[in-house]
Amino acid sequence: ADISADMTALRAKEYGIRALGVDALLADPEIDLVLNLTIPAAHFDISFAALSAGKHVFTEKPLATSAADGRRLVDEARSRGLLLGSAPDTFLGAAGRRARRLMDDGAIGRPVTGTAFMMGRGMEHWHPNPQFYYQPGGGPVFDMGPYYLTMLVNLLGPVERVMAMATRGQEERLITAEGPFKNTTFKVGTPTNVLSLLEFRSGATVTFGASWDVFRHSNHPIELHGTEGSLRLPDPDTFGGTVSLSKRGTDWRDFASEGELYGARNWPYAAPDRANYRMLGVADLVRSLQTGNTPRASGNLALHVLEIMDAILRSGETQGSVAIAGDVVQPALLTEEEASDLLA
Repeated sequence: ADISADMTALRAKEYGIRALGVDALLADPEIDLVLNLTIPAAHFDISFAALSAGKHVFTEKPLATSAADGRRLVDEARSRGLLLGSAPDTFLGAAGRRARRLMDDGAIGRPVTGTAFMMGRGMEHWHPNPQFYYQPGGGPVFDMGPYYLTMLVNLLGPVERVMAMATRGQEERLITAEGPFKNTTFKVGTPTNVLSLLEFRSGATVTFGASWDVFRHSNHPIELHGTEGSLRLPDPDTFGGTVSLSKRGTDWRDFASEGELYGARNWPYAAPDRANYRMLGVADLVRSLQTGNTPRASGNLALHVLEIMDAILRSGETQGSVAIAGDVVQPALLTEEEASDLLA
């Protein structure tokens, strides 16, 4: 199914599958779980309709484009006794699990500070229709921030307070990607350059930068520093990569993901250069239906990340700190045995 009838027909023909309208899909009693991969602006409406129809839901990130809508989804799922999950699930990959085990084992002691950077030139250089990325609900914070913030919450627990500054490097962007909009411009409707300071309930503070106004940089995606050492993480938009640990200033010790479960390079198919195991979150949610456990990539976690992102942008507007409430808890560690069971 698709929110576009034309796209539904096109993909059904391409892959030889049954075409359904959204209403028909939600009315089908054989469908228990809806995977929502629509554009961000449609996430809330589709997820809410699916929950209202008695379906469990796993949605693409962000959970919604506003914290208020995100809370409505979480409340609706809870009131109906349904499970709600959301991307990203990359923290369940080999690198995320390795980093979490090291943190839980006290490898860097008590976490004190850290940095996380997502920086690049934006989407108009490769995407043929990038305008929606630059409107409210998009931008580097909402589009890419969930990968970094979810990983940080997985490692450090919930965020308590946020301060930020937000700007736009350009008021208009030029599309250079091949397609019908090549060499046309569009107006930017959301900040594209954001620097924020995150204060975690644990006391740790992390600088998070998200920008689509950077040509080149040498910042590591995530670094965490504690009373006993430092931890360096790979790009949290993938499931693998190398995690590095320095104990009390010693040389970095590398932990490669190759050879570990959900860490081998498998994408793109023609010439794999990264680990891509999307659907781990869906598999974990389905397993939670069987065991009664809380899914790790849960709606509550996604709501907390959404509230962090909302607070970052609000702080950027007001120039003041924004407190974050909520009852989210750090996701349970996905053990190697549990990770293996997801394949069953």
